[in-house]
Amino acid sequence: MEYFYDYLTSGITLVCIEDRPYLDFFTSKECYSIRKVQDNNKQLEQMNIAILSRNPSLYSTQSLARAGRVAHHFVRVIDYLHSDLIIEDGKLSISYNGKVLTDIDAIIPRIGASHTTYGAAVIRQFEQIGIFTTLSSNALLMARDKLSCAQLLAANGLKVPRTIVSNNVYEYPNLLDSFNSDGIVIKLINGTHGIGVVLAENKNQAGSILEAFNNTKQKSMMQEFIKEAKGADVRILVVNGKIVGSMKRQAKKGEFRSNLHRGGSSIVETVTEEESKVALKAVEILGLKVAGVDMLRSNRGPLILEVNASPGLEGIETTTQVDIAGQIINFITENANKK
Repeated sequence: MEYFYDYLTSGITLVCIEDRPYLDFFTSKECYSIRKVQDNNKQLEQMNIAILSRNPSLYSTQSLARAGRVAHHFVRVIDYLHSDLIIEDGKLSISYNGKVLTDIDAIIPRIGASHTTYGAAVIRQFEQIGIFTTLSSNALLMARDKLSCAQLLAANGLKVPRTIVSNNVYEYPNLLDSFNSDGIVIKLINGTHGIGVVLAENKNQAGSILEAFNNTKQKSMMQEFIKEAKGADVRILVVNGKIVGSMKRQAKKGEFRSNLHRGGSSIVETVTEEESKVALKAVEILGLKVAGVDMLRSNRGPLILEVNASPGLEGIETTTQVDIAGQIINFITENANKK
């Protein structure tokens, strides 16, 4: 038995060591691995898994790292902004803090909204090298762009709130008049966690907000306000084509955004068959393997509000008490060696 310091839990962890070395992809030196385990007389293969995250102390990063280590995989957290992409004739490689990364079996991207473009480039480099990823670069870029996402979903027959995007400020009044209700939601196209989302109580106010966004060169969209949702939405978590958890999020009093980051509350929620089909189809259309689908319950059925390519795990795991991170690690274990 040997001990190591787990920087994710800030504690000493006891592990079993065997005499079979593996290659540490940080140092390219042989190290001793955690012992392989037996499950129903079947040996489980260990893997080197890299979590692409800016902050190892975040709940989602910790949960994924812990789940990987429980499954006896070697897990490290890599700050993707410190990853250098080396492109040569017929060869691609990735350097991290001056060392070329080698022998990585799979990556779990946790890309922040403000670093989507470079994060996607890092994922693409791993993809081209042949490394298994839970999130493709193209799927990340598509899901993060609210306009592109809405276009693709609507074109494939899924319902979304009525949305209009325009660069013509002189046409704003006519476009706003086309909405049936006074309440109109104005959103930044690349916003996240409810940031850059404003509910205008009337069309004059909506026009002023649109103009302000336009003056600061920020792309925005106007969207119908679904009053009957009463400040609630449903989050459905999908892993590898299966629904692994769902919850209902309720906005706090005086707020219309139900994001938990904005003070909303959550409870376990059983989704309908129609909602399940809509969520699974949305994820398939966008090419996502791990995703959080947010939808509103309207008078005309479920409306997709957003598809999150890098969903936070804290809210869904603490609400449902389901080991979502473990499901993601199982997905990697079952599929990484098939590439």
